[in-house]
Amino acid sequence: MNAKLNGRLIDRQDITADLAIFRIAKEDVLFEFKAGQYTVIGLPASAPRLPSCDPEEEGGDPNRMIRRAYSIASSSKVGEYVELYITLVGSGELTPRLWNLRVGDPLWVGPKATGHFTLDDAPEDANLLLVATGTGLAPFVSMIRTEHVCNVGRRFVVVHGARYSWDLGYRAMMERLHAECGQSFAYLPTVSRPERDPDWGGHVGRIQSVFEDGSLERLLGEPLSPEKCHAFLCGNPDMVVAVQELLEKRYYLHTPRQPGTVHVEKYW
Repeated sequence: MNAKLNGRLIDRQDITADLAIFRIAKEDVLFEFKAGQYTVIGLPASAPRLPSCDPEEEGGDPNRMIRRAYSIASSSKVGEYVELYITLVGSGELTPRLWNLRVGDPLWVGPKATGHFTLDDAPEDANLLLVATGTGLAPFVSMIRTEHVCNVGRRFVVVHGARYSWDLGYRAMMERLHAECGQSFAYLPTVSRPERDPDWGGHVGRIQSVFEDGSLERLLGEPLSPEKCHAFLCGNPDMVVAVQELLEKRYYLHTPRQPGTVHVEKYW
């Protein structure tokens, strides 16, 4: 193994058995990054896996570094750590090893952050519609922590979809901002499997439904308009494609070559 374990887990919040927030510090100076970018972390193949996860085939190089990219959820103004919002994949290579870590354990952190899913192409006076499924919320958490000022400036509108209410990471943070920040912040969570979540009293359905049934525009208090609001989509590729089509009917534009009014990041 050539890469040094140059980072350390300094905090961990388990949201469910399969969802967690990790805060990781580097031994040296943390790289600079823009809200919305991602970084890479890793562990050696010799690191123990969570016992309840799927077993791996025996053999292979135990010194091989297993690396994966994750969007950063912490503010770009915080230089002490990066915060990552991660889903456990029982058949995967890295996350079963991450889930076996405890605070203080070492791991590898990449030398930089990268990615173009940032606010650079959204005008400073444009409101922001941030639409995510699952851990696709992470880059939006970074944008909010970095750029949002309560009751001042542009409006942030967050739509977050999950199967169950307990899968809505950062929900307490979003609800607090929604309650405290007046017109500058709005939060619309939706749950797609309410039959197993009887105490959920919020919106029900996939994310597409908040556009189709008028819930989003009732929350906004006005029609959704590309002249006033840029849209950012992150998460399940099927969601991204479906919502992009709905936005195109409202004259939103996305192009890979030139900045438009829809900005997308697909990962699953």
